[in-house]
Amino acid sequence: MKILVTGGAGFIGSAVVRHAIRAGHSVVNLDKLTYAGSLSNVAEVADSPAYVFERADICDRKAVDTILARHKPDAIMHLAAESHVDRSIDGPAAFIETNITGTYTMLEAARAYWTVEGKPESFRFHHISTDEVFGSLGKTGKFTEDTPYDPRSPYSASKASSDHLVRAWHETYGLPVVLTNCSNNYGPYHFPEKLIPVVILKALSGAPIPIYGKGDNIRDWLYVEDHAEALLLVVETGELGRSYNVGGENEATNLELVTKICAILDAERPGNRPYAEQITFVTDRPGHDQRYAIDPARIREELGWRPSVTLDEGLEKTVRWFLDNEAWWRALENREGVGKRLGTG
Repeated sequence: MKILVTGGAGFIGSAVVRHAIRAGHSVVNLDKLTYAGSLSNVAEVADSPAYVFERADICDRKAVDTILARHKPDAIMHLAAESHVDRSIDGPAAFIETNITGTYTMLEAARAYWTVEGKPESFRFHHISTDEVFGSLGKTGKFTEDTPYDPRSPYSASKASSDHLVRAWHETYGLPVVLTNCSNNYGPYHFPEKLIPVVILKALSGAPIPIYGKGDNIRDWLYVEDHAEALLLVVETGELGRSYNVGGENEATNLELVTKICAILDAERPGNRPYAEQITFVTDRPGHDQRYAIDPARIREELGWRPSVTLDEGLEKTVRWFLDNEAWWRALENREGVGKRLGTG
């Protein structure tokens, strides 16, 4: 299969690109290379004859049309998105442009391409989204594919909008789509503005490790390589018009998560004192959702997928990767917003 991956130089997108090439697919990586994108994320496949990179903006219809006509993909996996909640609080316009207008542009380009190609039954438009569109859970319950949408941040609202557009293009125009909504990802190549890499790098530098509020917000953590495997499975075998929730089945409070990371660092790179002593509680994020948890029963029962690593195993892999790849994250330290507190309202 030849797959066009949008956002393939980003965190999750690059994992999909690497996994797809290893699985024997051909990949066209379409990426604008914004602050969060880096071609070093796909360096291991850059010389593969099955890999092509195209620098373009998903909002540029002419460029997208040209790339589709040139490469004639069998499927589009749409991952390009602005994804950081804190940044969406400070500057929502970029999220509206990329996540809503960009998705609309990709849908229209895909529809035109699919039509010109004779509407092949094998074509797929796979839209990758987030569990944040479902809002916030209480102490019990989990998100299913039938959970009503209730986004609480500019980021999640923009992703909810894009999900609705994808479903509308399927119902109105017959565009063959599949959708996935994932829980919080972590792992290698995680851009150093998100919680887990922030904790690792703050700890190593001896700086305060910030935790929002009381640290009691709960997330379901999904190892990015497991997610990439699930996404390839959905684009290959998922039922048209259907959505699949992809979760790690690994719930933890932010404080529990940070404490685990500190313990791994204590063992892997011991310092003069336990890293947990650097933990500092800071003012909470505005509108901070209390709990996310995904019920992945549908993808498990219909497609046979389940996560391969526990949270403890995945965190150990992630911490070791950051320790072994200092050159990668050092190169990103000067990018806009890295190392700064964002999203204070």
